[in-house]
Amino acid sequence: MKKIVSTAEAPAAVGPYSQAVRVGAMLFTAGQIPLDPKSGQIVSDDISKQTRRVLDNLGAILKAENLTHDHIVKTTIFLTDMADFQAVNEVYSGYFKQQPPARSTVQVSALPKGARVEIEAIAVANEGGGSSGGAVGDTSG
Repeated sequence: MKKIVSTAEAPAAVGPYSQAVRVGAMLFTAGQIPLDPKSGQIVSDDISKQTRRVLDNLGAILKAENLTHDHIVKTTIFLTDMADFQAVNEVYSGYFKQQPPARSTVQVSALPKGARVEIEAIAVANEGGGSSGGAVGDTSG
């Protein structure tokens, strides 16, 4: 069963989509751009500040479902300039210190509202649906 996730702590959708959708233990976020949730404006032209805002927006959506960045298993980063890759990595690594998620990074010609970075994520809740407990166990044998 599909559950639409929405929180005022993250920017409202700027189109016909949901901030996130939860299906069972899986949470799929929409791509987040560096919008301030209160003003609806891009926070800065600085790529580090934009990346921080994007990851904070993702954190707010996760929090609405009692999840954290630690529950993220996959991200996709969209950049308008690959020259920003290192600066984004520096900020990103502060949010994923141990067991970082799988990730793809692609360059795109443009992003909504002139943003320089957008990140979408897939998170998986631990059994029981929340953030209690540890990491998912190794089932590889």
